[in-house]
Amino acid sequence: MTTDDLVEIQQLLARYAVTITRGDIDGLLAVFTPNGTYSAFGDTFALDQFPELVAAAPKGLFLTGTAAIELSGDTATGTQPLCFVDQATHDMRIGYYNDTYLRTPEGWRLRTRAMTFIRRSGVHDSGRPHAFEPSGT
Repeated sequence: MTTDDLVEIQQLLARYAVTITRGDIDGLLAVFTPNGTYSAFGDTFALDQFPELVAAAPKGLFLTGTAAIELSGDTATGTQPLCFVDQATHDMRIGYYNDTYLRTPEGWRLRTRAMTFIRRSGVHDSGRPHAFEPSGT
């Protein structure tokens, strides 16, 4: 693993956190591969569902920690801690992302991102089904 690869992936993950915090959907989509997915709440969402998914989600601060990354050629895996703070109530959700990354001609991109929540009981799970219903379903 080269330092350049690590720095590029860390900056990619920083762009994810900043763009979603700011509500910048185009910036958020740019950190994923074209066939990238996000999984949470018992479902997996394709990129074309992101604008509706983000619009339906609470707004707030996505505070992420440094990811632990394992590089294998042009692919990598990683786990990144997350603390989300709701802007209206300051309630928090904590957990971590399990990711896969791919080196593309445009640089490193997220291929998959899956959220695991840490509950007050200590249980780690992907969450209850989301209130979000994609259009056309």
